[in-house]
Amino acid sequence: MADHEDRTEGARFAASVPQRHEPFPLKGCGALDWGMQSRLARVFRPDTRRTVMLAIDHGYFQGPTTGLERVDLSIVPLLPWADALMTTRGMIRSTIPPASRVPVVLRASGGPSILKELSDEQLAVSMEDAARVNACAVAVQVFIGGEHETQSVRNMTRLVDAGQRYGIPVLAVTAVGKELTRDARYLRLATRICAELGAHFVKTYYCEKDFDTVAAACPVPLVMAGGRKLPERDALTMAYHAIENGAAGVDMGRNIFQSDSPQAMIRAVGAVVHKSSKPDDAYDQYLREPAPAG
Repeated sequence: MADHEDRTEGARFAASVPQRHEPFPLKGCGALDWGMQSRLARVFRPDTRRTVMLAIDHGYFQGPTTGLERVDLSIVPLLPWADALMTTRGMIRSTIPPASRVPVVLRASGGPSILKELSDEQLAVSMEDAARVNACAVAVQVFIGGEHETQSVRNMTRLVDAGQRYGIPVLAVTAVGKELTRDARYLRLATRICAELGAHFVKTYYCEKDFDTVAAACPVPLVMAGGRKLPERDALTMAYHAIENGAAGVDMGRNIFQSDSPQAMIRAVGAVVHKSSKPDDAYDQYLREPAPAG
């Protein structure tokens, strides 16, 4: 029943206290709509504003990569330690448990396989389908300097326009072919172009020299790509230096699921990203983690 007594005389209005509004304080997202910020706050942990993304989208162009032959067996057990999962809609619907509650960064570009020219990608997922699978972001390759550079940039801008309509952020992935040098000059160029044309966050490679200038020149968060499989200590060292020099997280795949102990490795990466653990400490943590039974 309605309360007929006048209960408006109390002090709960706090009339002297200005109303609080706290936008998600992630680099470059202060002007985004509420839905965009809410989704980014699922990908990036609010307490650290950093992320450990687990990349398992390799199969969209190279088939069953080593370590991803059975995603149900190798990857699903790792989901509790991933801040977000970068994958495809086919893998989501066939294998990823909806009850895992892991935020999804959905691969939205594709086309050529490793047998063809990789930069000849098209958009492969509609924003409507991204919304159906409850994606927190969509990802698109951008081949700055590649044969189909303009086409890939156009893919990204079309996705950004659709993302603005649906409130879904876009991750631009700076694709580096064999002919391009992963130095700071190139990475500054590629990441800045993506951000200038609307990407809400950018995935790029780490370079030992002047990576801090790459992060500083990009007005949105940078997530470091893990790249090829490295020894565990080296991968943790790379992640540490990327974070210390301005990265807002890592998106690692092979350096986690191809590790001898993937669960220990993702936990060690999390310690580096969210606790600023030194590489030696994180590696010691990795070594101490008991191997899973069976």
